[in-house]
Amino acid sequence: MNVSLRYLRRKLADAGLMPRSRLAYFALLMLSIELLLILFRGLFLLFTRAGSEIGSAANAPAPLGGWITFLTFVNGILFAALALRWMRSTLMWRLRNRLIVTYLFIGVIPVGLIAAIVLLSGYLIAAQFAIFMASYDIHVEVDNLQQANAEISGRLADAARRGVPLSQPGILQENLAALSRDFPRLQVTATFKGKSETFGTRTKMAPSKPPGWITSQYGGLVADADRSLHLRTVTLTSVGNDVLAVEAEVPVDAPELSRISKNLGEISLGDNQLQVTENGENQEFTLKEKKGATNEENSKRAATRARGGSVPAAINFLDLEFPFGGLLGILDWQTGKKDSLFMMVRTRMSVLYQRLFLSYSEQAALIKTALFGIGIFFALIELVALIIGLRLTRTITRSVAALYRGTECVNRGDFRHRIEVKTRDQLAALETSFNSMTTSLEALIAEQKEKQRLESELAIAQEVQGQLFPRLERQMASLEVHGVCRPARTVSGDYYDFLPLGAERMGIAVGDISGKGISAALLMATVHSAVRVYEFGGLSDRATLPPAAALAAARSKGGVATVELPSVGNGNVSHSPREVLWLLNRHLFHSTPPEKYATLFLGIFDGSSRRLTYSNAGHLPPMILGKSGDVRRLDVGGTVIGLLDNISYEEKSVELHSQDLFVAYSDGITEPENEYGEFGEARLLEILRANQHLPLARLSEIITAAVLDWMSGAEQPDDVTLVLARAH
Repeated sequence: MNVSLRYLRRKLADAGLMPRSRLAYFALLMLSIELLLILFRGLFLLFTRAGSEIGSAANAPAPLGGWITFLTFVNGILFAALALRWMRSTLMWRLRNRLIVTYLFIGVIPVGLIAAIVLLSGYLIAAQFAIFMASYDIHVEVDNLQQANAEISGRLADAARRGVPLSQPGILQENLAALSRDFPRLQVTATFKGKSETFGTRTKMAPSKPPGWITSQYGGLVADADRSLHLRTVTLTSVGNDVLAVEAEVPVDAPELSRISKNLGEISLGDNQLQVTENGENQEFTLKEKKGATNEENSKRAATRARGGSVPAAINFLDLEFPFGGLLGILDWQTGKKDSLFMMVRTRMSVLYQRLFLSYSEQAALIKTALFGIGIFFALIELVALIIGLRLTRTITRSVAALYRGTECVNRGDFRHRIEVKTRDQLAALETSFNSMTTSLEALIAEQKEKQRLESELAIAQEVQGQLFPRLERQMASLEVHGVCRPARTVSGDYYDFLPLGAERMGIAVGDISGKGISAALLMATVHSAVRVYEFGGLSDRATLPPAAALAAARSKGGVATVELPSVGNGNVSHSPREVLWLLNRHLFHSTPPEKYATLFLGIFDGSSRRLTYSNAGHLPPMILGKSGDVRRLDVGGTVIGLLDNISYEEKSVELHSQDLFVAYSDGITEPENEYGEFGEARLLEILRANQHLPLARLSEIITAAVLDWMSGAEQPDDVTLVLARAH
């Protein structure tokens, strides 16, 4: 166990993932706590959902949400600090990177911040200007309506002084006809001596006198009791001892807003929540509810809305559409209380630019040209400064990088490396000294290097074979795997591999090559490569396989399917276990000596169906140890691969239940002997049943330790290979 922990710590340290500081250990601890809380919360939700399916109460809120959010925030800060440390120790280690970062902080970042401030300020100014122009257009409309109302009021007052009743037909016909072009939906209500009369467009609402809070002339945007918006003006005129009240109004809806915003864009008026559609997507703008208002008042404010107008076409690809939001003051018509609407203006910068310089077209063109030229000039200056800085950085760091590469070559034993001297400065003198040093060292170690080469070849062979075994167990949510191989000599002839075939599929291969030593290791490498090629990449020469018409018909008996030759699906890039074994048998039979063969078990586990499809080519039958201790042996397949030509293989599919333990091993596990006989499969099963609940790594250690103890210190006769898998 201690050996495995030390090995794991060394591998993590080599990869730079081993915590080395208190902050790193604390961050790892906090991350582990958060993951445990997330796991607990997920299990709670899972059991709650299961309870709801059987009719129990499942409306309880999910726990630990606040703690998980807090830990996420804390972990974000901790890992950000660790990332900064990593940047300082790794990324900033190179002199060139340090100089580049220095130039970024000195030149690029300030320019970027200035550009961001300019863009943000421009957007805010444009937003204020757009809201101002929309409000201005609305106020201009109100002023025009107020002038028209004053004219109508004067005509009605003259008629009242002459004793003409307000209900006389045609009294305002001439005035309304003249105003219909500017105000197509104008409605005028006159109140005199308690009687009200409506002219122009008539609505379903009965005419009424102005509210009591109006004591003088008024004009503005108001909201009625039905939450509709209106431009409304009131003119009070004294006629004798009575007062003539004339009220002119225009409903603020899509047609009216389109007429008001024809030179600006789209105007939307709403309160509390406003839906605006852009390119088929909904954008939602939310304002806080008015403080002190009742729920009824807030619901009225939420329903008050109108939208009209359209965004003008772009003059070029840079003329983008922008939304600008702001508040617009209104009055409640019944109470006279002040309120506000959320106004959204959607327009383009070109429209705002035209409105800004509407009366100064020549100056606007000049200013636009000047700003464009200044921008290009500043961009060129920044580009030239950046190029000069990079070139200076390159001249400084080239010699340092060359010296570093030279020392790395010397550290690797390459004393033939020479640095090309291109300058005549102090760094060039240092490069010349380095070249002289490597020349002397190369002459001194020439003989020793040849000896090291021979020793290195053997070490490389062992290292290369070690790379063939899966370094880290590739785990699935539904299957946990673990494997170990202890060679009897420097290199091993046993083989195992885990083949990831997707998120929910994994292949498991276990084999034993005839013989030992270098020859067995080379054949093992051949089998390893061939399995991966056939399983991952398919065949590059599919045309060499027999056509589909020549394939033997498959037959199914008790879950076992047999074929004479493998089937080849169009477009598939992986094969079933029996197909891979057939291909391997053909490959080894034609490419290896007659005495060379191999046993091989190959299975593919599908996590979605929890089934293991396998075929066994002469290998010791793996076992599936159930939770209750029952054993299933996986012995369906055929003879060894590479010994006979044109051999067919069977395959079978078995289901792995939760906590089922899959055990595959080589003869190095069961065949070691002492004075009491072989270690044997029965003793292996006894150890498995006694320790079935342990983690796979610990169970593997117990089994290999038991095998080594059985040999009583004698030389290991064969490679010891063990592969374990546990279903979840």
